[in-house]
Amino acid sequence: MGEPNFWNDQEKAQKLIDETNLLKQKYDQFHDLQEKVANLEVTEQLLELEDDADMHTEFNHDFEDTQKALREYRLGLLLNGKYDANNAILEIHPGAGGTESQDWGSMLLRMYTRWAEQHHFTVTIEDYQAGDVAGLNSVSVMISGHDAYGYLRSEKGVHRLVRLSPFDAAGRRHTSFASVDVMPELDNSVDININPDDLRVDVYRSSGAGGQHVNKTSSAVRITHLPTGIVVASQAQRSQLQNRQTAMSMLRAKLYEREEQKKAEQRAAIEGQQLEIGWGSQIRSYVFHPYSMVKDHRTNYETANVQGVMDGNLDGFISAYLQWKLQQANPK
Repeated sequence: MGEPNFWNDQEKAQKLIDETNLLKQKYDQFHDLQEKVANLEVTEQLLELEDDADMHTEFNHDFEDTQKALREYRLGLLLNGKYDANNAILEIHPGAGGTESQDWGSMLLRMYTRWAEQHHFTVTIEDYQAGDVAGLNSVSVMISGHDAYGYLRSEKGVHRLVRLSPFDAAGRRHTSFASVDVMPELDNSVDININPDDLRVDVYRSSGAGGQHVNKTSSAVRITHLPTGIVVASQAQRSQLQNRQTAMSMLRAKLYEREEQKKAEQRAAIEGQQLEIGWGSQIRSYVFHPYSMVKDHRTNYETANVQGVMDGNLDGFISAYLQWKLQQANPK
């Protein structure tokens, strides 16, 4: 970084600075944790000499704080995938069931938004299609922040809800499904070959917030990749050019994910392994009635605190998933 020509290639220079900042953050986090543990040991020794109530209170507070820091540090060690550090593109698609499933989709959107806010990530709704009566038909969200994809890749799959329906006059129990897809946002260093002739680009008026602007200009962009049928859309920005760039970024991510899935299937066929059934896999159940429980069917991690989960408390599930993936990659 001290070289005179360091800034000649600004993109490369910025990437190096980002990597350096990340290493510094890991270094500081480790030594801060060491210092917390050392302080606890000193306080514990003092308590053995003098049983002071205020010191006990301080020790308990610092102990909980250190436990939280240790959990975060351990979780960070599990985020070592190629694109774990990237922003995440998250999509929610309600399953069959009309209003019930569409409402479930909006509940999931709220859950992930709350989770992102708790981790100081930025949430941008790129495309939102409202449900016929309530909830949503589909939504694409960009969650920006370091390790966003690493955390949220645990959420890809089908989410199942069991509850007494607020839309059923008879108050019967209903089961709803929604699929969640998660992809890393990719920069230009990842080579994804897209032929412009394979694209159909449609522009339309944004249906999101924006005052009079949305009624005057066609700034929203929808891109269809004809060979695969993949459709992406963005309407978050006022500029049609910015929305097109975002939509292209989303398309690149989807095509990359598609290729990675093909490679995984080919490896599994050669090695005789049984893969998870991507979109068809029910990864988690949220039961509101006749009892309260949220259970992940891959890791068997569960909690009775349904409201806490719906308010964004997902770290237990994320940690269990990352440890489960680590065990799969390194079987005993």
